[in-house]
Amino acid sequence: MRSMRHRLSLRWRLALLSAGLTFVILCAFAAVIGQLTINRVRSDFQREVRSAADSLSSRLVVTSYKDGTPQISDDIVQSFAASNGAVIRVVFPDGQPWTSAPKNAPDFERLGLPLGQSGRVDGYRVETRRTSLTGGGFRYPVLIQYARRLASVDATVGRVRLFLILGVLAGTAGALVLALILSRRALAPITRLTSTARDIGDTRDLSQRVPIPDTEDEVAELAHTMDDMLQALEQSRTEREALLVRQREFIADASHELRTPLTSVLANLELLTEVLDGERGEAARSALRSTQRMRRLVADLLLLARADSERRVPHAPTDLGHVVVDAIAELEPVAEDHILSVDAHAAWVDGARDELHRMALNLVQNALHHTPPGTRIHVQVGEAADVVRLVVTDDGPGIPAELAPRIFDRFVRGEGDRGGSTGLGLAIVRAVAHTHGGDVELISPPEGGTRFEVRIPALPAPAPAPGEGERAPAGVIV
Repeated sequence: MRSMRHRLSLRWRLALLSAGLTFVILCAFAAVIGQLTINRVRSDFQREVRSAADSLSSRLVVTSYKDGTPQISDDIVQSFAASNGAVIRVVFPDGQPWTSAPKNAPDFERLGLPLGQSGRVDGYRVETRRTSLTGGGFRYPVLIQYARRLASVDATVGRVRLFLILGVLAGTAGALVLALILSRRALAPITRLTSTARDIGDTRDLSQRVPIPDTEDEVAELAHTMDDMLQALEQSRTEREALLVRQREFIADASHELRTPLTSVLANLELLTEVLDGERGEAARSALRSTQRMRRLVADLLLLARADSERRVPHAPTDLGHVVVDAIAELEPVAEDHILSVDAHAAWVDGARDELHRMALNLVQNALHHTPPGTRIHVQVGEAADVVRLVVTDDGPGIPAELAPRIFDRFVRGEGDRGGSTGLGLAIVRAVAHTHGGDVELISPPEGGTRFEVRIPALPAPAPAPGEGERAPAGVIV
């Protein structure tokens, strides 16, 4: 019951509350008015019976004698009985009947009403009058019993009760409908506020303004508060986005500017490693390795900064299969005891060759660094349904379940790889895939190992130059 109440809208709760209060008020009103009306109906009926009994007792007289027995006019008795379907009995004080209408009138004394008393018996209201009829100079003491059925009164009482019940139900239903209509109009401003807030939540457009009612009530105050909050949020988001843009531009510019001095430092260190021997030479080679690592890190940061700031390098039709074969050839000297295989077919995309090369290189390097010697690493490139797929699969130990949800985040590194990786390799893979209109997915096969699948929209293959065939060989084993 409580959960149902919670599921009801505010409009229905207000309407049901209003209808419930109306029902209680109408029930109380119907109980009081109904009882008063029923009492009045019964009182009027009893008064009519008493009045008729009094009128009958005053009009009855002995009109004739038959064989020495006094007779009462049947016309008077029959007319009184027929007018209201009444039962009339005239009896002597000892209970002997004198006359009645109709002739088969019930004996109320036998039905349980004491002789000479008035009351209810067997569905009749009986009024008894003691009087004396005069005739021929004599007075004849008699009991006049005037009775009417209570069925008509009970029917009237039933109709009154039915009318009141129907009135209560109709009034409650009317109150419910009217409350729904009024609550809908009263809550219309809140509905508009809710709709606007939902649109803002769906579109993330904080520039929208909420409708403000032309009133000075609590709803208008709520609308003003929401509008002020949206303006503050919009201003805050604008400032935050401007700050992020400046940060991304700074990182991109700084990374770009660092490349030139790093290149110069690398050239000098390479020269020093060739001319210095002993400890000085070892120090120069160590510095060279650190500088090379720094250059890779700067290149990674520059690529990510370009992706964040949506700076696109020029794209051109590129054969991803050929790019992957070149990346595999570059990694062959460091594959050690890993078993590399590639199945690359010509698959053309609209992309930047250097970025695609870096993406393929990072995927294969990730497999080399995180799998033990002897692991098989298979790289496959193909096109299906207007999508180019680059799939890198290994049969190594797989990626821990707790690491999988954030494997493409920046600076995320697995156990045992704290010193040899920056944690940007897979983040760059995802960034490159996104800048080329695609995506990358990590799949953990049931049989074990790891599979990365990159999907990029395909381009129609350009017509080959004379003498050229498919550049990306298939089924190359390294």
